[in-house]
Amino acid sequence: MSIDWAFRFNYTPVDYRVYTKGARVWVRDPDEVWIGGTLTKDYKPGGNIEVELEEDGLEKTLKIKSKDDMPPLRNPEILIGENDLTSLSYLHEPAVLYNLNVRFIQNNAIYTYCGIVLVAINPYEQLPLYGEDVINAYHGQDMAGMDPHIFAVAEEAFKQLTRFEQDQSIIVSGESGAGKTVSAKYAMRYFATVGGSYEETQVEKKVLASNPIMESIGNAKTTRNDNSSRFGKYVEISFNKSHHIIGAHMRTYLLEKSRVVFQASEERNYHIFYQLCASTDLPEFKELQLGDPDAFFFTNQGEAPEVVGINDRQQLEDTRDAFQLVGISEETQMSIFRVVAAVLHFGNVEVKPERGDNSSIELKESELCYLEKENENIGILCKLLGIDESQMRKWLVNRKIVTVREVLTKPLPYQHALNGRDALAKHIYAQLFKWIVKQVNKALVPTIKAQNFIGVLDIYGFEMFDINSFEQFCINYANEKLQQQFTQHVFKLEQEEYIREKIEWNMIDFYDNQPCIDLIENKLGILDLLDEECMVPKGNDDNWCQKLYSQHVKKSKHFSKPRTSNNSFVVHHFADKVEYTAEGFVEKNRDNVNDEHLNILRASQYEFVAELFRDKNAKVQDPKKAVVKPMAAAVRTQKQFKKSVGSQDKKSSKEMKKSVGSQFRDSLKILMSKLNSTTPHYVRCIKPNDCKEPFSYEPKRAVEQLRACGVLETIRISAAGFPSRWTYPEFFSRYRVLMLKKEINKSNMRGTAEKILNRLITDPDKYQFGKTKIFFRAGQVAYMEKLRADLLKAACIRMQKTVRGYLQRKRYNRMKAAAIVLQKHVRAMNARRLTRFMRRTRAAIRLQKVWRRYHQRKAYLHIRRAIITIQAFTRGTFGRRYYKEVLRQARATTIQRYTRGWLARRSYQKTRKSIILLQCCTRRMYAKKELKRLKIEAKSVEHFKKLNRGMENKIIELQQKLNQQVKISSQNKEKEEVISKLETKVKEMETREVEMDVLQKKTVVIEDELTKIKRELEETRAERDKLILDMKAAQEQYQQEKDVLEAESDKLRKDVLEKENLLKEQDEKLEGEIKRQVEVGMAELKKELDDERYNHQKLVQDYSRLEQRKQNLEDEIKTLEVQPMERHVVMDAKEGSESGYGTLSTTESEDAESVATEIAEQGQEKASMDMSIFLKLQRRLKDLEKDKKQLEQDLEKKDNVSKGRSDSLENELHNTNLQIQRLREENTKLKGEVDMYKESLEKATKGDTTQAIKVYNQQIEVLNLENEKHRDEIIRLKSEHLTKQHKNSTEVEDAGTNTDRQLYIDQAAEDLNQDGDLEMAYQSLKMTNQILEKELQAQTKNHEHEVKQLKEELKKVMKDNNRQQEIIGENLKLKPEDRVNAIAQHEITRLTTENMDLMEQNEYLEKNVKKLKKQLKAAHKKLTSVGELAPSITPTTDSPVALLPNHHEGTPNHGPAVRHKERDLMGIIEYSPDDEPRLIKSIILDFRPKMNDGYLPGLPAYIIFMCIRHADYTNNDQKIKTLLTGVINSIKKTVKKHFEEFEYVSFWLTNTCRLLHNLKQYSGEENFSAQNSDFQNEHCLRNFDLSEYRRVMNDLAVHIYQMLVRIIENQVQQMIVPAMLESDSAGLTANKPTGMRGRSSSSVNNPQQEMRNVSIESIIKQLSIYLAVMNSHGVDPQLIRQVMKQTFYLVTSTTINNLLLRKEMCHWSKGVQIRYNLSELEEWLRTNNMFDQGMENILEPLVQIAQLLQVKKRTDDDVKLICDTCSMLTTTQIVKILSLYTPDEYESRTEMSFIRKVQHRLKNRSDMKREAQLLIDSRHQIPVTFPYNPSSVLLNEIQIPATFNINYVQCI
Repeated sequence: MSIDWAFRFNYTPVDYRVYTKGARVWVRDPDEVWIGGTLTKDYKPGGNIEVELEEDGLEKTLKIKSKDDMPPLRNPEILIGENDLTSLSYLHEPAVLYNLNVRFIQNNAIYTYCGIVLVAINPYEQLPLYGEDVINAYHGQDMAGMDPHIFAVAEEAFKQLTRFEQDQSIIVSGESGAGKTVSAKYAMRYFATVGGSYEETQVEKKVLASNPIMESIGNAKTTRNDNSSRFGKYVEISFNKSHHIIGAHMRTYLLEKSRVVFQASEERNYHIFYQLCASTDLPEFKELQLGDPDAFFFTNQGEAPEVVGINDRQQLEDTRDAFQLVGISEETQMSIFRVVAAVLHFGNVEVKPERGDNSSIELKESELCYLEKENENIGILCKLLGIDESQMRKWLVNRKIVTVREVLTKPLPYQHALNGRDALAKHIYAQLFKWIVKQVNKALVPTIKAQNFIGVLDIYGFEMFDINSFEQFCINYANEKLQQQFTQHVFKLEQEEYIREKIEWNMIDFYDNQPCIDLIENKLGILDLLDEECMVPKGNDDNWCQKLYSQHVKKSKHFSKPRTSNNSFVVHHFADKVEYTAEGFVEKNRDNVNDEHLNILRASQYEFVAELFRDKNAKVQDPKKAVVKPMAAAVRTQKQFKKSVGSQDKKSSKEMKKSVGSQFRDSLKILMSKLNSTTPHYVRCIKPNDCKEPFSYEPKRAVEQLRACGVLETIRISAAGFPSRWTYPEFFSRYRVLMLKKEINKSNMRGTAEKILNRLITDPDKYQFGKTKIFFRAGQVAYMEKLRADLLKAACIRMQKTVRGYLQRKRYNRMKAAAIVLQKHVRAMNARRLTRFMRRTRAAIRLQKVWRRYHQRKAYLHIRRAIITIQAFTRGTFGRRYYKEVLRQARATTIQRYTRGWLARRSYQKTRKSIILLQCCTRRMYAKKELKRLKIEAKSVEHFKKLNRGMENKIIELQQKLNQQVKISSQNKEKEEVISKLETKVKEMETREVEMDVLQKKTVVIEDELTKIKRELEETRAERDKLILDMKAAQEQYQQEKDVLEAESDKLRKDVLEKENLLKEQDEKLEGEIKRQVEVGMAELKKELDDERYNHQKLVQDYSRLEQRKQNLEDEIKTLEVQPMERHVVMDAKEGSESGYGTLSTTESEDAESVATEIAEQGQEKASMDMSIFLKLQRRLKDLEKDKKQLEQDLEKKDNVSKGRSDSLENELHNTNLQIQRLREENTKLKGEVDMYKESLEKATKGDTTQAIKVYNQQIEVLNLENEKHRDEIIRLKSEHLTKQHKNSTEVEDAGTNTDRQLYIDQAAEDLNQDGDLEMAYQSLKMTNQILEKELQAQTKNHEHEVKQLKEELKKVMKDNNRQQEIIGENLKLKPEDRVNAIAQHEITRLTTENMDLMEQNEYLEKNVKKLKKQLKAAHKKLTSVGELAPSITPTTDSPVALLPNHHEGTPNHGPAVRHKERDLMGIIEYSPDDEPRLIKSIILDFRPKMNDGYLPGLPAYIIFMCIRHADYTNNDQKIKTLLTGVINSIKKTVKKHFEEFEYVSFWLTNTCRLLHNLKQYSGEENFSAQNSDFQNEHCLRNFDLSEYRRVMNDLAVHIYQMLVRIIENQVQQMIVPAMLESDSAGLTANKPTGMRGRSSSSVNNPQQEMRNVSIESIIKQLSIYLAVMNSHGVDPQLIRQVMKQTFYLVTSTTINNLLLRKEMCHWSKGVQIRYNLSELEEWLRTNNMFDQGMENILEPLVQIAQLLQVKKRTDDDVKLICDTCSMLTTTQIVKILSLYTPDEYESRTEMSFIRKVQHRLKNRSDMKREAQLLIDSRHQIPVTFPYNPSSVLLNEIQIPATFNINYVQCI
């Protein structure tokens, strides 16, 4: 498209004052559109302008006739590369072009704002700008504060949706190849990410899945774009009240149907066609009969079947996955693909004229045509669509004419038939497209009512080609409507801004394209006349074009007639004039399809195809019928036209079909009303070049699109008002240098601005003062910048003059003093030089004499050595030559010998292969003859009858084998039950082994105790008589209680025998029931076999009848016959003579071949019934044989295992009995020794030793009591052991064995009762009786539990039996393949169930082991604590008691010598279980952190742990469980309630960590208790291992820590960017003017505006508050460091991410500011002793960015310095900052060559994945750890304040 130079380019008022020498201007250029130049002299009105061009240095004279001829002025350097085009001071076309060029080429920035419009330039390259980290960086940010991005527009829309509850829309437009589809896709991805719901539906995934579907069926390759959308779409994304996506809806507009049948050169059809062709080798696509795209007419016209970088096969996989995600099943997908394939085959249906293919003769319109019968494509497409081929053949070349009396069939002309074929193909594809869109909408429909929505409009931009047709007309019509809406919206925003600021303004004159729209859509407009022409029976394009000429030429300024054409017209659109060719308008607007074709498709045998073309409306009049009566039809249409002009006849509007233009106009009206009801956001996509080269910019193409998409119109509207706007503080900061001292008043910045502007700008219309901003006309900011630059330049010159004078004077004085000193030193140096010269001359003469002699001798020796060397090398050379010649001859002889041998062998091999080949051909000929003979024999009827006779015998054999297998399976089931019982017993014996180990360990402890007793008994013989009497009395008492217990034991034994008999009876009943069910199953199986035998006999009878019918149906079968499958029959004469089945192979492939043979001979239905039975039985037989073998092997293995386990159990039982007997003997021996020691002690003690004996007796009693405890424990364990042995004996052995074991138990009990002979039996008798009673009760409970378990197992067996029967019945009904799968599935289920049972048993055993370990540990602690009482006895050294060791804790009833100290019980809080809820409520739920002020940090944690110690002391596991569970849940509830209060979360983080540390410190584990004091170790838990609860507490601490970090992040994150980047603490930053984005609608009442006054001191103050709170609560210092490390990581990542996305932040002053802020943070860290290596590493990336902004960027040394310094920054980040770097006012720009050098040097880095990363993940959580920090506080010293209100508990 050529550039219209008459188009106005300069929207800025001309000011002659700025056209001075050195002023920079823009000059027109035919190639580059605009080039820069500089004025060589001042301009005077009325003269010409002399300009020196920057590009080539030439001078050019511009003739100025009026102000419009003045060249546009260039913007100052400070404004070059701005994010927003409206922020430019000079607003005109060259400024826009140049700014886009700088951003796109130099900065690689593809997005730029133009007011409310986002201009997106297609880079033709993948950029790292759309990752999830970028989405997170833009989410929640202010649009004006971030770099332009599609995500920024999406965030703006989402923010307005959430803030104002208003519907939004994003309008994406641009020409083909500009990137519209990609931009819309990324916008939808943004909404899916930030608005994603966490429900099960995951609608956002379906919304994104619609993109690949629509791209596949609606996108195609064009000359301008490889993935061009050939339709418009509007997607409404619905949100609920929580602003989560709940659904979506899609509307499509104007699908380019003509592309289905025609593509221009280098273009493709829709992607779906090529995707199917690329996947044709897939098995499911075989029926489509597709191939290479070049083989189809509809895909080979463009001659470009492939697209570089696109894998069509993979794209189809993505499309199918998307179909699956939106709920379209595999079957429906195949139906879709069949329709698409049918469209392809339609293109290969050739319609030929009757006179042949003589292309030299021009075809007439009346030339008839026909379809070739040999063309197979029509048969394929009819098969794919399920329609009648003959009907389709008929109506493709004929048409039906219905008259009053008859129906006529008339042949179609050749061209009409071709058009009909193409129209039908287009209609089929269009209907499929609509159906898919409808299904996608169904999948995306919201399940609940939507609160609001965001619409994304992806629609074609303004188009103008060499030949423009109906599609371009509709596209440009839509763009006219959108441009009108866009212009009105821009004007509305400008008006709202002026009203809000309360400034005076005049109505802005803007271009209104309503007349052009009226020309198109009004009454008697272009569309109206087109519809009228379509209703005329023989309406054509020429008649319609003449009507347009007569109606609009010279009547409408937007319509004109071309001079050289009578079949085209020109419409003056807002973008440019477009010439449309009228050819095809009428036909495309009608969009008619032959009714006969539609009726054929509606009668399809496939419901899917019929549904596509089913008439869903009321009865519609057939437009074809009107052709029969042209006169009447013409009259009727004229009447209808008049009625439509008048009152719109309802009946006619219902009957007539709407045209394409009318439908598009109506849908466009709906779209515009929808857009007008929303807040629009605009994205204009620009195509930078036509060659698709990355980052290549063509100004001509760009300016065309900027005009067409309305960007320049936005600039014009903005320039017509007040485009430049400054807030008063920004203006004061920027132009303070222009103010006089008397004008400056910081408290009244507006008054100061008014004074300076009144002085500098005389015209008051050039600016306006608003409430918060100053508004400037276009060019005024540039004028202010010029004044500022001139003033600064003058000041700089004055400073340079003064400094240079001072430096020169200083340099002169320094040089004068240096010259005097130099003269003195030079004279002295010359004298020294003369003396040195004379001395050196004499020495040189002497050296020359010696050197000459040496040199001559050296030369002689060198020549001599050279001659000798030459002779040696010459002789060696001649010798080597002779040797090589001899060696060459020998090797040649060898080569000849081997070559001759190889030639002879090759001749022999060739002859041999020829003979073998001849033999093979002869044998093959004989084999073919034999095969033919065998096939003839196999087809004979007698042979088939033999096969059928053998079938009955085979069925009988199968029935017998089946009966045997049933018997075997029942036996296997019984064996499996026996094996399972044995496995259960083995597991119980393993449990007993563990218990015996525990007993052995306890026995060792007892032995140690008895050793101690021996020493004590040597001094206690005096008490022997008394003890003997007590012993006898105890013996009698024990004997009495023994009798009572024996009676109770007999009673229990009888009860056990009765229960055993009852169980046996139940087992017998269960076995009978199982046998009965098996017999029933056998009967059913037998019945099924009988039915199958009957069916087989019936098939044999029908065989002869089918043989006779074969000849009669042979002709009809030929038309339907498919290629017959090859049949291979393997003959075996020996087996065939013995069995009727010997002629058939048993392999699966040969079975399939036999089935194919029967289908061909008997017919499909009968043969399938016969052979399915045979194959089913044959496969069933194989499965049964395999199962039999497997069961036999399993049975043998289990028998061996059970025998080995039973033997090992008996051995273990025998060893256990021997060990118990040995221990009993040792115990008896020790008792005798005790008696002996007592007697000796009694003899030795006399007279005055009564008191010592009394004390000693007390000690003996204490020891005896402890001994009795251990004895009771041993008795209890032995009783349990014997009980389990008895249980095992009753389950495994017979009655005789049970009797022997019972005698053994009685004997063992009597042996235990002999312990009454001991001296202390009397004291332990009562305790023993209690233990036995408990054991009996436990045994009863165990028995009841076992009975219950047996009943449950019986139910399970019955249930399994029923399930097995159901499975057998179902399997018999299934096919063999399904039966195998069902059996395998059943086995998997059974094994899984057994595995789960075993896992449960394993868990149960592990729990028992842990419990026993805990008991053993508690017993060990008790035993080790026995020796702690020795120091409590304080006898005199003369007393014999002083020599006795004290090992046990004494009872409180025995005097002061054995009394406990209270310290053993302190540090425990006693509480009642009823008071537990009150306690938790007081110290957790209702507790406020301020209540702990002044007390011990973490006091609630200490109180909770002291309560835990009480539960441990009382050995109450239930109590400790409920306490810890309640504490954990209450802490969670508290922090959840106060999740936003830092004080609460910090306080409970402290207490949770302290409780965790206490659980570790007092757990008794060596690695934790090593740092404890001895007194603290006494407070360790003794009965419980709380390691599991420690893990829970650790998880809870992690959760609270994350909540704490989240609170800090939420409060600090919004302060980071204002403090680190936007605040000007160093006073170095000068603000720039902002564009429209700075005053966008979302910035009204924006909370982020309140953060502008935040500085680095604000962050430090906030961090100090956090630190003070955590220190007051006593948070661990290591944990505080981790919190601060996470906080500073957030500061670093947020600052860097924001800097990388904001161009205005990348300059030298900002680097200084960042470094200053970092120094403040580092100083704060050092002050609080938190600055270490880890913290330095976290801040290092930000330090390197500050250095990168400050370092020079010119030379190669700077490149090396940057690469070495920025080691922690990625390559992408470094290049991005260098690209965004904006020089300050007196700094030169960074050249692209410098950036490329840096990029090239950084390529050597290893981690490429990391180097490609742009943003830092600000959500990354540094893993937290809780280092063990034991407390030095003693639990017994803790005092509970009264303010805690827990008086109901007691400190023991």
